[in-house]
Amino acid sequence: MKHLVMAIIGFFIGATIMIVLLFFNPLAATNPLSPLSVSDHELFSLNYSAVAADTIVLTNSGNSKVRPKPAKVLQLWEAPIRHTEALVTVLTGSRNTAVGLGVKITSDSESTRLIKAEMLVDSVWHIYLPERGSFFIEQTENYWSYMREVVAPAYWSSADNWKGVWNGNTTAGPGALGTARVTGGSGEFSNLEMEAVEALSARVYSVKNGPLAMDGHITIELRSDDGALASEFAGD
Repeated sequence: MKHLVMAIIGFFIGATIMIVLLFFNPLAATNPLSPLSVSDHELFSLNYSAVAADTIVLTNSGNSKVRPKPAKVLQLWEAPIRHTEALVTVLTGSRNTAVGLGVKITSDSESTRLIKAEMLVDSVWHIYLPERGSFFIEQTENYWSYMREVVAPAYWSSADNWKGVWNGNTTAGPGALGTARVTGGSGEFSNLEMEAVEALSARVYSVKNGPLAMDGHITIELRSDDGALASEFAGD
C-alpha cells in the first residue's frame, strides 16, 4: 500500500511539473511580429467581432463552451466534423463600416504538439466583398499564446473570468514565413495570389461563455501589378 501511495503521489507531482513546463516554456515564442509588417507591398485590413453573439451564424458540435447561433441552427455532431466550427460574420474596413461577409470554417489539427507550444487548427475563409469580388484564405493557426495568456488565467481566477489587453497573431502557415495563402476567386481578385495574417485582440474572457470582448483582424498583402486595387482599398 505504501508503494502504491508513493506511486500515485509521484504521478501527480510529475503531471504538475509537466503542466508547469508546458505553460511556462521559455522557448515558446509569444505574439511574434507579423511577417507582413515589413512587406514592400500594399496592405489592407478586414476586421470582425470574434464574439459569438455578434456573428450572423455560428455552429459547432453543440458541446462547445460557445453556443451555436441561432439556437436552432444545425449542429456539427457527426463524427467526421465533430471538431469543426463554422461561422458567418460581417467584415468591416478601416472606417469601421461593413464592407463584406466572411465565412470561416475551423477544424482541430492533427499536427498539434503541446510540447512545442503548438495548439493548432486548420481554417479557411471565404470572403465576399460586394461589387469587388471574392477570395479564399487557407491557413494553419496556433492558439497556444491565446490559451496560455487568456483562457488559462480565466480558469485560475476566482471570478472565473479574465480581463485585460491581449493582442497576438494566430496565423502560423502554410507560408514559409508563417503567413496564410490567399487565392483570388472573382472580380478584382480573380487570378491573384496573395498572403495574409490573422490576429486577435482580446479584452474579456469568461469560463462559462467564452470570449465576451474580442476582435479579429485580417491583414492582406496585395500584389496587383498596377497598384490600383491597393489604392482603392486605402480609402475604406
